[in-house]
Amino acid sequence: MKFLLKSIFFFFIGFGTLTAQEAKPQMEKAVEKTVDAKPIANSLLWAISGNGLEDTSYLYGTIHLIAKDDYFLTDQTKVAFDKSEKVTFEINMEDMMDMGAQMGLMMKAFMTDGQTLSDLLDEERYKEVQTHFEEMGMNSFMWQMMERIKPMFLSVFGSMDMTGGGGLNTGEMMSYEMEFMEMAKGKEKSMGGLETAEYQMSMFDSIPYSAQAEMLYESIKVEDSSSDQLDEMVKLYKNQDLKGMMKMFAADEEGIGQYEDLLLVGRNKNWIPVMQKMMKEQVTFFAVGAGHLGGNNGVVNLLKAEGFTLTPMNSRKL
Repeated sequence: MKFLLKSIFFFFIGFGTLTAQEAKPQMEKAVEKTVDAKPIANSLLWAISGNGLEDTSYLYGTIHLIAKDDYFLTDQTKVAFDKSEKVTFEINMEDMMDMGAQMGLMMKAFMTDGQTLSDLLDEERYKEVQTHFEEMGMNSFMWQMMERIKPMFLSVFGSMDMTGGGGLNTGEMMSYEMEFMEMAKGKEKSMGGLETAEYQMSMFDSIPYSAQAEMLYESIKVEDSSSDQLDEMVKLYKNQDLKGMMKMFAADEEGIGQYEDLLLVGRNKNWIPVMQKMMKEQVTFFAVGAGHLGGNNGVVNLLKAEGFTLTPMNSRKL
């Protein structure tokens, strides 16, 4: 599911210093608790109250990349944002702007032990992948470097404009996180993160390179349908259809979907105590990928399980 990989990639590329051995214990500890919960309402914006909170905080589901024409922000969301004292992302967006840190962490995008894609795919499949990138305009010198990158990152490069930065540089694409960051700066709000960039990057080392290479190959083979999937995802997002988005994520059981516990569930559970602490300290606006909100082990139901009241704000006035 290339649209999901691109969404994940927006936060993961260029970050990380933890090893897979360091990431897995945190993940395993996080998934010990399970939640038996009812389906939640379809809403991107949620008010968080109760459980000893003096003031209401807010949770908003983002889509990390979206076409400028599809971008929207409701009046309720703007008011909730203005009422908040702190804006918290999956990782602190201010850290992402530190070029020195980014350059150092970006080296972690490469596979260990000098492995290359040719070590992971048979000759025929490897040639198909190489030809795909060559047809995109990648020269042989660049390919020699790129084939050392972890295959899940290559899956995203395989669908990006090699010269236009995927549309962000040209203004054709927008990021909710980037917009919220600029809004926070303009209103002089503090910013924070629910996890570190290092931890996010470490998760890629928890997925075998061979499995990543297979996902890369399959993503290129089904490229023609990926744009349709992205269109459907954007439609679901604009309709605030959390249930539909969860079904779409779950449909890819043989690909990235089989790592749902690693990429979604474990992280959701790790976030809850961090969110609790932040909300007790000040009114916080949490902006995380919409895929983290729904489901029994989504952030909404996990917060409910801890005793908080979650109120959908898709049409309710503050």
